[in-house]
Amino acid sequence: MSPILVRPVREQLEHDRVIRLLQTRSRRKYDAGINPGAEHNVAFGSGASTVYPDLVLHSLEKGRRVLAIVEVETGESVNHLEALAQWANFARLRTAFHLYVPSNMVDVARRLCEDNQIHVSEIWSYHTAMADDVRFTLVHRSRETAAPAPSARAKAKPAAAPKRVKLPRPVKKAAVKAKPAKKTKRR
Repeated sequence: MSPILVRPVREQLEHDRVIRLLQTRSRRKYDAGINPGAEHNVAFGSGASTVYPDLVLHSLEKGRRVLAIVEVETGESVNHLEALAQWANFARLRTAFHLYVPSNMVDVARRLCEDNQIHVSEIWSYHTAMADDVRFTLVHRSRETAAPAPSARAKAKPAAAPKRVKLPRPVKKAAVKAKPAKKTKRR
């Protein structure tokens, strides 16, 4: 459950509208499932570690692997409690974590992520232009991708030493002699 128990109605409508817009924008690349408002349609994880982010992006391939999870925040929900309760949990998962915040809250979101060591793959800002046009801008992309935690099998094996590769020896110019071409008989 989010630390924001009751979001103002206007902000909740904006939040859900951004989630639905992101779902339609990502349909070409991903199979996107959404959890607007208090709905629990698409989960990530299983058992006690099940979470319900705003948007779950699956691959279109047969395995439907989760490629990223997306959390959309509003002006009220970019705060320390939200960062520790949700963002930190999402950042620990074995998939990319994308955060969408209002354009006037980008600096606050960055500072919260840095102060709390929250690894975010991408931070996007959004703002509403005119009445219905929502615009998105990528403001941060992590240099390294979210690598999955090493399994017990990977920890047990020691790292292999690099193999030596034999390179061909350089040919000396003096050692190479031109061979005369063979003459062919004409008949």
